[in-house]
Amino acid sequence: MSEISQFITIHQIVKAAQKRLDMYHWDYLVGGTETETTLKRNRTAIDSRALRPKVLNNVSEVDTSGEILGQPLSIPVMLAPIGRLQEFEAGGGASAAIAAEEAGVMSIASSVCEPSLEDIAAASNAPKIYQLYVNFDADAVDDIVKRVVDSGYVGFCLTVDTAVVSRRERDISRRVRMTSKRDPEARAYRAALNWSDIARIREKSDIPLIIKGINRVDDALKAVEYGVDVVYVSNHGGRQLDQGPGALDLLPDIVTAIKGKAEIAIDGGFYRGTDI
Repeated sequence: MSEISQFITIHQIVKAAQKRLDMYHWDYLVGGTETETTLKRNRTAIDSRALRPKVLNNVSEVDTSGEILGQPLSIPVMLAPIGRLQEFEAGGGASAAIAAEEAGVMSIASSVCEPSLEDIAAASNAPKIYQLYVNFDADAVDDIVKRVVDSGYVGFCLTVDTAVVSRRERDISRRVRMTSKRDPEARAYRAALNWSDIARIREKSDIPLIIKGINRVDDALKAVEYGVDVVYVSNHGGRQLDQGPGALDLLPDIVTAIKGKAEIAIDGGFYRGTDI
């Protein structure tokens, strides 16, 4: 029996990881920004919902599959982009892609995760999305988009909620400094990112475009206006802006406003099938 098969829930995996990891990596993995209120609210938003089962329906055959960007999923779940995976498992993003294929779901490869986007693409035959932080000029971004297309990714995800590097106090106390915080040029590109960049990417490539970090109805509607294919509701797992609402609290209004004009994804606090 493999070690992973001994676990029943993700919570058990998290507890086991805490015992194994040093505090440097543990705090990076689970910590949020400042008071971690947004991080906590992600889970509170889910726990505050109560399920009301409808009875006397024939559920002898149940279909739990999903779909996004025309790609079938065994369950309506994707692996969110997580940076620095190689510090926790040698294969990094490639291992995540392989695991996603085995589970019949899609993975989103992080641009701050090794190996290269080409190597992650080649790691499995399952469809994948590539996520990018804009730390470069327009020409460099365009080159990355071309590499993403050439590598066979089915979508390009732009993270838009990191205009300012967050104050993650756990990391600060352990003297962890993010690369973008050390690089003033990268900080400048992130701070200057705006809707004209979305328009330029949309004009130059027809790869399906996902915008990650939407928290407001007006931004969701503007994303649709700019031709975005997937509105990704996310507060960066509570790691970017503190004192924000839980991600699930944002979802109903955004779904209502978009009216099916774009697909919607969400992350933040989801641990088990009941949450989904």
